[in-house]
Amino acid sequence: MEIIYPHTIENCIGEKIIFQEVQQEADGDRLIVENFVVPGSGPIMHTHWLQDESLTVVKGKIGYQIYGQEKKYANEGETVLFKRGTPHRFWNAGDDTLNCKGWIKPANTIVFYLSAIYAAQNKSGSGRPETFDAAYLMTRYSTEYDTTEIPKFVKKVIIPITYRLGLMLGKYKKFKNAPEPVTK
Repeated sequence: MEIIYPHTIENCIGEKIIFQEVQQEADGDRLIVENFVVPGSGPIMHTHWLQDESLTVVKGKIGYQIYGQEKKYANEGETVLFKRGTPHRFWNAGDDTLNCKGWIKPANTIVFYLSAIYAAQNKSGSGRPETFDAAYLMTRYSTEYDTTEIPKFVKKVIIPITYRLGLMLGKYKKFKNAPEPVTK
């Protein structure tokens, strides 16, 4: 999958990400990002197993939470860092569009993954991605990403069944050029 930067994605719930560029660094590629989030929106609790993520507030107020901890807030000029393996979420805690700039390192498959998640959300018309696409992405990229808010029973039973059903029904042809997941 070839991506031309800048690459912009938007979902139907008010989130927009501009993947600005990938900077080659000795210890892994750094993906430079900018996001815009409408009030009250933001990703649910999730984990990047292999990546660090940093966001600096350009305009607005960001709310964020590390799993099991109290909610916190950052204002313009302040930076929030989410270390790899740490379940987290963030949202627009202000009244105007939140604008942040930041990075994700190493880039790995994040551009493909988030582009596919946003497309699946747009397909369903809600924050919840279309079922078969979600099952595919969560199964294929489980070594890189996790969605903390999904109950274990759903992750262990429902998603694998849905994934296999999708295979049998030929639902994943559009993913034929999907990048290989990173496992370490």
